[in-house]
Amino acid sequence: MDGQRVDLAIVGAGILGLGAAAAAVERGLTVAVVERRATIQGATVRNFGHVATGAQSGIAAEYAAVARERWLRLAELAGFWVRQAGTLVVARHADELAALEESGAGRMLAAAEVAELAPVVGAVGGLHLPGDLQVDPRTTAPAIAVHLAARGVRFHWRTSAVGVEPGVLHTSRGSIRAEAILVAVGHDVDELFPTIAEDAGVQRCALDMLLADGVGLGLPILTGSSLLRYGAFAGTSAAGAVRARLAAEQPEVLELDVNQMATERPDGTLLVGDTHHRGIAVSPFQREGDADVLRGLAEGLFGRPLRIRERWQGVYASAPDDFLVAAPAEGVRVVAVTTGIGMTTGLGLAERVVADLVGRSTGPSTITSTGARA
Repeated sequence: MDGQRVDLAIVGAGILGLGAAAAAVERGLTVAVVERRATIQGATVRNFGHVATGAQSGIAAEYAAVARERWLRLAELAGFWVRQAGTLVVARHADELAALEESGAGRMLAAAEVAELAPVVGAVGGLHLPGDLQVDPRTTAPAIAVHLAARGVRFHWRTSAVGVEPGVLHTSRGSIRAEAILVAVGHDVDELFPTIAEDAGVQRCALDMLLADGVGLGLPILTGSSLLRYGAFAGTSAAGAVRARLAAEQPEVLELDVNQMATERPDGTLLVGDTHHRGIAVSPFQREGDADVLRGLAEGLFGRPLRIRERWQGVYASAPDDFLVAAPAEGVRVVAVTTGIGMTTGLGLAERVVADLVGRSTGPSTITSTGARA
């Protein structure tokens, strides 16, 4: 590797790094990707595969719109599964229904229409977000990497970045000379750029998730607790009533910062989640009670017992603002989605940053917080 020369060197093979590589290849650039693990193992494969474009607001909505186009384009090129059924937001209380109606984010549904779309119980109505996508998080990123490698992207697995300076990326296997360098390592940004992480308030957010036998779910589902997290709903006046009711009736939902949602993978297994715990360092030990809460909520939503197949911990970057873009040196960018909407917005953010790095700026011109938390 020592002395290798490329137009763009990328640190991290998550969705931001892969998206940047794809954007660069389409511009005719040579690209090298450095990934310290042997396979893609981070937040990009430990999520719902939910591209929640319709639930965003502000700059996140702009990035999500670009990302949606990029997802469909990459699905065509790389041959991975993508579902275009939209998202069902289930309302099981009057205050949730009021928040959905106030948001104006999609088409309102009667209870009978919700029942036709998904096997849920207790719905009083809902909302359909038609533009949302779903991919399989466990197979999509590897498929993109294979596609990019076939397009000439040089992947260096089991290789750590140890230093960055203008024009040179230093790694555990030697140096790569590059016209531009993009660091996209998510919550581990503090390992290479601790001051940038500290200034941006970046922490780690650990979440508990479950994999269960499927229930015949044909599209992603969001619920009342989701309304407190996504920009399209969180800013409504009715969201306050949702929070107050949860605090009185289901305090564990707020204590564990639960986003009760579910998606079903193409193999028929059901992804259920999720809790959130934040800190500079997060405990790797998962409490069984947290999983019990998630399982209980899901069984209540679907009106049936669930057989749990797997449990795991995901970790992503969390900060007061939803996006981090820093330029520590000429031709160097440090980038992260600092909330749980990486699959939704990451490809759009990557497109913008690559355009900036190669002098062809497109898309949103500023980074601001949308307040979204997923």
